[in-house]
Amino acid sequence: MEIVTHLINDTIEFYKWTLTIADKRVEKWPLMDNPLPTLAISTSYLLFLWLGPKYMKNREPFQLRKTLIVYNFSMVFLNFFIFKELFMAARAARYSYICQPVDYSDDPNEVRVAGALWWYFISKGIEYLDTVFFILRKKFNQVTFLHVYHHCTMFTLWWIGIKWVAGGQSFFGAHMNAMIHVLMYLYYGLASCGPKIQKYLWWKKYLTIIQMIQFHVTIGHTALSLYVNCDFPHWMHYSLICYAITFIILFGNFYYQTYRRQQPARRDAASSKAGKALSNGTLNGLSKAANGAVLMSSKDEKPQENSGRRKRKGRAKRD
Repeated sequence: MEIVTHLINDTIEFYKWTLTIADKRVEKWPLMDNPLPTLAISTSYLLFLWLGPKYMKNREPFQLRKTLIVYNFSMVFLNFFIFKELFMAARAARYSYICQPVDYSDDPNEVRVAGALWWYFISKGIEYLDTVFFILRKKFNQVTFLHVYHHCTMFTLWWIGIKWVAGGQSFFGAHMNAMIHVLMYLYYGLASCGPKIQKYLWWKKYLTIIQMIQFHVTIGHTALSLYVNCDFPHWMHYSLICYAITFIILFGNFYYQTYRRQQPARRDAASSKAGKALSNGTLNGLSKAANGAVLMSSKDEKPQENSGRRKRKGRAKRD
């Protein structure tokens, strides 16, 4: 018990020490005074993951089509705003893409970078709604370990980034990720518009490829910073490399399971379908309901044709 008490006291003392080197510019910004609000939001998210499916078990799924359209296109604009602010402010401050230490001054461009990074952190909290909408629509298969891990860790860990390093090297990964999220939420927004738009969304798998490229670039950029001994917390660099590797593994597995492992089965299914069914098969599974409808209609037609043939044969025999 005494060991546990010492451990808790040492942890508290260490946290108090870290506050002395935290970014003074952001300490009065919303959610930045202490980690408890962020942890409370993340805990509520995990609690909803447990209680949400139980609540929806015997209920009809919500459609939420208009809500999803508004939400996804709003996220497009928010991420584009973050990307634009980071790009313009970093350019005005003459940031280096190889090594950029954190400037804790009140320079307008540096404050602008810090503000854009804070909005990036907030956007990761808003993205918790992705999971909420999945559960309310009873799309439980979409709530994978990758999905939950990505959402929960990004929001929680970026609180640390904003609290201590709201600038410098932090801008690189954030402005790259914000641009990718513009494309991602644009895809989701268009997909929410219905089957008429979904048939043009053939580029879903390329989003996954771009995301995996992003993680490789992040590792390369961070390793280069370590190589040149950039004046940025090295423990954050090493942590970021390990974090990016976990995403490469998880996204790589997702890509293989979704686009490689199922490819032979899809080819066999596509070759066995005629005309209309074949054209639907080229949508990469973007609209399962649409594909299902085509398959059902083709199945409905075949028994009628066969039954007709059987009747004609029977009549010939009787005649």
